[in-house]
Amino acid sequence: MLLVLDVGNTNTVLGVFDSKTQGPGVRYGPLRAHWRVSTTKTQTVDEYGVLFRNLFAMNGIEFTAVEGAVVSSVVPPLDSTLREVCERYFHSRPLFIEPGVKTGMPVHYDNPGEVGADRIVNSVAAFEKFGGPCIVVDFGTATTFDVVSKQGEYLGGVITPGIGVAADALFARTARLPRVDIRKPPRVLATNTVNSVQSGLYYGYLGLIDGILERLIAELGENVAIVATGGLAALMGGGSKYIREVDDLLTLDGLRIIYERNQAHGQRRTEQASNNGSQNGPGARAAKSAARKRG
Repeated sequence: MLLVLDVGNTNTVLGVFDSKTQGPGVRYGPLRAHWRVSTTKTQTVDEYGVLFRNLFAMNGIEFTAVEGAVVSSVVPPLDSTLREVCERYFHSRPLFIEPGVKTGMPVHYDNPGEVGADRIVNSVAAFEKFGGPCIVVDFGTATTFDVVSKQGEYLGGVITPGIGVAADALFARTARLPRVDIRKPPRVLATNTVNSVQSGLYYGYLGLIDGILERLIAELGENVAIVATGGLAALMGGGSKYIREVDDLLTLDGLRIIYERNQAHGQRRTEQASNNGSQNGPGARAAKSAARKRG
């Protein structure tokens, strides 16, 4: 089985894909289980180990069934902790999505190293599932818009404060406004304070989303597949004029795809090295020498 971890600033989403399927290449089966937990920078290796063990036990999954792990993280202080968790509890050295990892997607960014790992992972999954050109809207701590060309190239994107960040700023700066759940109110015109705040957050943010998408579509100048992912994807995507696909687990699929590509790439390099060795070994050199003498 394959363990996938998407570590965000607010939440960490993890999942387990079934064991490898039969056939050419490296392919894992469907997603067996997935969970969303808070990202806690102060947790120790053992605390994360206990958390993962309990989550696995809830779904009847054994730790020993995990044969590989891949991590996308935008929280660098947790990287060493999660690396040790994978090595100690799963006896697997995790693949971190970072520069040098084979993604199969060229990155046309002024400095490719600046692009968050989750944004590349989402883009790879969206292109694989929906083709290009496409736009991924990820509703996380920040809301990101990532654009992929028809040829499968990462072109760039947009970053805005997430709706949760905007709400927290509003509640922190206003003494009398109550903290409310972020949800779609009954109508835009509200007649009480709670619904007034909800209307402003929901419809105000929806206007931001559709405004940016309208301009991105105009710049691309062609039909574009638009997919939403992240914690509030279903809520916001359902009200958008442009979002047609909502995939909460897009990042987990992207992690699986990139892991498979790197495993296949590693296998090809091993086979190539083995072939080169057999072609240049003592027996092969002797045969070549004899052939030259006969010639």
